[in-house]
Formats: sequence, C-alpha cells, structure tokens
Amino acid sequence: MSEKKIDLNKSIFSKTEYQKTINTNFSELGVNNIIEDIQNSPTVDDFFILYDQLFYEIPERGDTNSHEFLTQTSGEYIDFKENNEEIQALREEITQLRQDLLDAQIQNVELQTNQSIESTQIQELKNQIDNSSDNNILEDLNNEISNS
Repeated sequence: MSEKKIDLNKSIFSKTEYQKTINTNFSELGVNNIIEDIQNSPTVDDFFILYDQLFYEIPERGDTNSHEFLTQTSGEYIDFKENNEEIQALREEITQLRQDLLDAQIQNVELQTNQSIESTQIQELKNQIDNSSDNNILEDLNNEISNS
C-alpha cells in the first residue's frame, strides 16, 4: 500500500466572522422557528374548507373524529344544553300566554256578542294554538263568531 499525504486546512474565524459565515439557525435540519410555525398553522377558514371537503368521509357517530363528537364538543363549548332548556322554557311561557290571551279574547267576544262559545270550540282552538305558531287563529275565531 502506498501512503498518500493529505493536507488538512483549518479555518479559524473570529466571533463576528463566525456568526456571519456559519448558519446557526438549524434551517438545514428542517426545524421551523415560531414565526414560521404560526404562519404555516391552519386558519379557521382552512379548517372549514377541509371540513366541507371531508364532510361525507367523517363518520356520523363515534366517540372521536365523528359528527357526533363535533356537535357534542361544540355544544358543550357554547352551553347548548343550557340554551336549549331556556328556549324550551320560553316556548312553554309563550304557549301559556297565548292560551291566556285566547281566554281573554273569547271572554271579550262573548261580552260583545252576548253569545256563549261552546267549550268544544274553545278546546279545538286551544289545541290549534298548542300545535301551531300561527297567530291568525284568534282572527279566525273572531271572524267565525261574527259570521254566526
């Protein structure tokens, strides 16, 4: 074997030259800095674009990664159950107020016309109010009594 001579060159940098010459950011290793991470993180718009694209691929039910999971966690976040209970209580109050208003208007019509309205007609109207959000029921009652 023949021996070959290899010359090694050693470069020495001062502290200021070192920082200008050598990249110390580890960018060659694929590590991002915080600003790059923030810029590359998905936005809310990006989420909803992906959600629309993946909508039918997401399972309907499941403990995680499902529509059921999304609605439960979002519902918990916005206090949906509490809001829903409040809405139900308000609906019940509206129904009661409608019934009270109907009773008062029936009494008013009976006093104006000197005619008694049959209890079956009243019950039918109350049932209509319970099953409908139509505010014209009371007008229909007034028209019906006026036409009799």
